[in-house]
Amino acid sequence: MGSDNCNWHSDLDYDQWVALPVAGPRPSARYKHAAAVINEKLYIVGGSRNGRYLSDVQALDLRNLIWSTIKLRTQSGSDSIKDDRLSEVFPSTSGHSMVKWGNKLLLIGGHSKDTSDNVIVRFIDLESHVSGIMEAKGKIPVARGGQSVSLIGSKLIMFGGEDKHRRLLNDVNVLDLETMIWNVAETTLTPPAPRFDHTATVHGDRYLQIFGGCSHSTFFSDLHVLDLETLEWSQPQIQGNIVSPRAGHAGISIDEKWFIVGGGDNKTGALETLVLDMSTLVLSILTTVEKKDPLASEGLTISSALVDGQQFLIAFGGYNGKYNNEVFAMKPKPKDLKHPKIFKSSAAAAAAASVTAAYALAKSEDLTAVDNSKSKVDLSVEIGVIKEEKKVLESSIAWVKAEKSTLKSKLDEVNETHVDLSKELHSVQGQLAAEKSRCANLEAQISELQVLMSSMESVEQKVEALRSQKSESVQRQTSAVSWRWMSP
Repeated sequence: MGSDNCNWHSDLDYDQWVALPVAGPRPSARYKHAAAVINEKLYIVGGSRNGRYLSDVQALDLRNLIWSTIKLRTQSGSDSIKDDRLSEVFPSTSGHSMVKWGNKLLLIGGHSKDTSDNVIVRFIDLESHVSGIMEAKGKIPVARGGQSVSLIGSKLIMFGGEDKHRRLLNDVNVLDLETMIWNVAETTLTPPAPRFDHTATVHGDRYLQIFGGCSHSTFFSDLHVLDLETLEWSQPQIQGNIVSPRAGHAGISIDEKWFIVGGGDNKTGALETLVLDMSTLVLSILTTVEKKDPLASEGLTISSALVDGQQFLIAFGGYNGKYNNEVFAMKPKPKDLKHPKIFKSSAAAAAAASVTAAYALAKSEDLTAVDNSKSKVDLSVEIGVIKEEKKVLESSIAWVKAEKSTLKSKLDEVNETHVDLSKELHSVQGQLAAEKSRCANLEAQISELQVLMSSMESVEQKVEALRSQKSESVQRQTSAVSWRWMSP
């Protein structure tokens, strides 16, 4: 393999997708597969093509860009599995989810030819290439595909999907991977509408965010947030760019940014690569692609990869009128570490102030309880931490004040525009009143003319009668004269 393939990542521009120069055999084109990057290798599992489910496992070495097929073998000692159909090495599956857990890939849910009644969690050991089923208990959720699965610590959070009877779901189920016990999260307030083929992520290890997806007739572009501590749903308003509804898109979060790629509405693919700042809920368009580009596909995947210490986004597959098997990479612009994080909305600033104040109070209480023998150096470190937090809070307050001033200026402009429009409206209303009066006068004149025309018809009838009488009189006189002339 040439050195160009090994150095593909050395000169990429920020925030631009580039097709990787993969040489040699590639996996078959597909969509609705699962993907993850572990140790500089992109793993692709299953998917769908031409209505047929796939069961293969492929790996792309991101250093030399060479694909290889992973041959799996079954787990020994699987006597507890009663259904032989479930004991396959890995069944042909589509619409499943995949996460990394230790040295294993966990595969959750999905549609297959022989789907069980409940969700199955399978594993692939990346060292031994052994595959099997992780036995679970508790309130095991109904089998489904097109769901979202997010990993928080040792817990999997699964939302929504579509079951094998095409019933749409919006439930929240939690699997503890240490005990392998499923539980149902009893949420409150208004949940998202039942949906599948959405994307999800977790912000701050507390907030589950759901974006887009579809029902059988509607595509969504909404954002829903579940507070995993209070289990309360909310639907905050997204700031920034307005984007079209979509389903089958892919998402991955890095630090405070949530990158969303592809998707569509069964008529056209979404051309934008979006990035949502999860701390401010500001959505922006990072870049766009042409129509029919593989990145404007439904059912593609996006993964995060570290290659030579640099962060990359890796996209694969999808369907946009044709099935794709190209690999694309993007180098996202790194987070600016020179400036402290400033919350860009009053609600976020208030929340930050509350958290910071509580944290500062806790620090103060800790300081009062410190033994007198504690060194002045340690005390100065604690005070320094509080001062830094105070600076961040003051910066946040200053930003909010500036934002308030800007909004006030915009409000004043809107009020002035409203006054001008009101004046224009009154002027137009006056003109309409004048035109209405003019129309009334014209209608009166028309009525008079109609009466006059009626009287003129009567006069014309009388004139015609007089003409007839005169004609008859002339005829009689003529007849009398002729008679006298003819008499002897």
